[in-house]
Amino acid sequence: MLRLESPEKILVALAAVFVLGIGGQWLAWRVRVPSILLLMGLGVVVGPATNWIVPDELFGSVLLPTVSLAVAVILFEGSMNLRLADLRSIGWPLGSLLTVGVAITWVLVTAAARYVLALDWATSLLLGALLVVTGPTVIGPLLRHIRPLGRVGPIARWEGVVIDPIGAVLAVLVYEALFVHNAPDFGSAWQIGAWGLMLTLIVGIGLGGGVTILLLFALRKHMVPDHLQSPVTLMVVLGAFAASNVMHEETGLVTVTVMGLVLANQKKVTVKHILQFKENLTVLLISTLFIVLTARLNFADIAQLSWRGPLFVAVLIVFVRPLSVYVATIGTGLKLAERAFLGWLAPRGIVAAAVASVFALQSAGGERPLGSEFVAATFLVIAGTVLVYGLTTGYVARRLGLSVPDPQGVLIASAHPAARAIAHALGKQNIAVQVVDTNRENIRIARMEGLSTLYANVLSETTLEKLDLGGIGRMMALTPNDEVNSLAAEHFSELFGRSQVYRLAPQQGAGDRKEVSEELIFGRKLFGDEVTYPALDHRFEEGAIVKATRLTEEYPWSEFLEKYGESALILFKVDELGKLTISTTDSPLKPRPGDTVIALVDPSEGDKSAVVEGTAPAG
Repeated sequence: MLRLESPEKILVALAAVFVLGIGGQWLAWRVRVPSILLLMGLGVVVGPATNWIVPDELFGSVLLPTVSLAVAVILFEGSMNLRLADLRSIGWPLGSLLTVGVAITWVLVTAAARYVLALDWATSLLLGALLVVTGPTVIGPLLRHIRPLGRVGPIARWEGVVIDPIGAVLAVLVYEALFVHNAPDFGSAWQIGAWGLMLTLIVGIGLGGGVTILLLFALRKHMVPDHLQSPVTLMVVLGAFAASNVMHEETGLVTVTVMGLVLANQKKVTVKHILQFKENLTVLLISTLFIVLTARLNFADIAQLSWRGPLFVAVLIVFVRPLSVYVATIGTGLKLAERAFLGWLAPRGIVAAAVASVFALQSAGGERPLGSEFVAATFLVIAGTVLVYGLTTGYVARRLGLSVPDPQGVLIASAHPAARAIAHALGKQNIAVQVVDTNRENIRIARMEGLSTLYANVLSETTLEKLDLGGIGRMMALTPNDEVNSLAAEHFSELFGRSQVYRLAPQQGAGDRKEVSEELIFGRKLFGDEVTYPALDHRFEEGAIVKATRLTEEYPWSEFLEKYGESALILFKVDELGKLTISTTDSPLKPRPGDTVIALVDPSEGDKSAVVEGTAPAG
């Protein structure tokens, strides 16, 4: 055990929390396991296994407020990743999951806690309320890895973020009614809960919306300099969270969620830089929180659950979640496979861990302290659900036909005219395509042309959360900026693999050839060493078009070249099974009869009118 008699030892313990947290995140990325499992393992090692770090001694009375503030920032960042436009297609099933699904889950988890864990009714009701939450910090990486088709991705993402404050508020209302006010009967508890819910909504929505409007006014009027916008936003979020909790206990989580939603979905002020700041801060907070909270566990408490603990987790995974989703999604238009997938995706995460720890700390000195089994059961559910869903969800998605084993789709970074022409040509071959750009005009035109679009920075972590990657298996960086192309290839190599990220050849002047060759190392070069962005753009300005031609024995590749000359630039080929192959400098294509060749050509007058439709660049 690390004795904290001196400032130096306290410094070592605090530094160890950060080193283990961020180091655990990096190691989890390297070995490709859910980071929460590794962080919890490290927390157990430095906590109950060795007593090297004792959070209650290290943080003292500031532990509870520190955890609360950290959760507020995490929920704020999560809600900033939600887009109200998604609700047009998922609003009905999502709303049902957040109402009917939550109610069913609460009832069933409460019953399981009472009859499997043998907890008293009050603790069972509180545990049931808390465990209606899921873990957006776990669901996000899972969805990026699986890339499910259809609406299940956005639904799971929205549910994961929005259900956290719902579950937290529900748990707070139950805690206040049963453990603070000691309601003698159901009627009294219901009155306390209903009154608390009304105050929570009034304070949370009113304060969250009002404060965000004032913040946006200050940003829009340039009352805050650029370099202070992210820190000022953090200041406002934490201030609003604290003020909300002072006005009515534990309404702060609703307040910060409303703030994130309003800030992310307004059109007056750009907030991408603020979101990027929050992303980095959230990674730090999640990492350290799991180390600290897991280090507070006691092996004796977990052992006390005995066989009941694993059985409780199994009941939640195999029975509670599938049944609640099945009932909640009746009549919502979701296919049976989509409902089954959602029924097999409910990992718990940081909010469940933090709120359970806060309740345990708050009740420790009260008249009715929570039993040690409450926190132990919560952490066991977190570990069990993350492990099971992390290992099996991909397989389940493939068996349900919601994940493609070898996705052929392409994510295109940029929506300039040439990129749009290429996207249209691929789309006509039934290849899924999505374009991403920070240029609003390019995105507007692409959307009008019927392309799947996203207005976002391709280098941002949150872009991965927003993208619908169903059927997408590779990325092509076609931006005018060579550095962005290389960074995008590096960014998406973690998701798609190095062999499936591509970029245009960099522009190289006489004086910078060495520098370019050293820095722009990520991504396979598209189409040829000389196909830079200026060269590609020039071809389109000169009237070149993207043409798709099916080769046959009677019309082989040699005849195609003879017709269009050596200026024909082969871009892709699609074989008879629909498999896409991209032309690169390290692997030039050799089309055969039966393949469909997509090439950039200088068409004859006779071809021009027939080919331009749908593939020629616009604007």
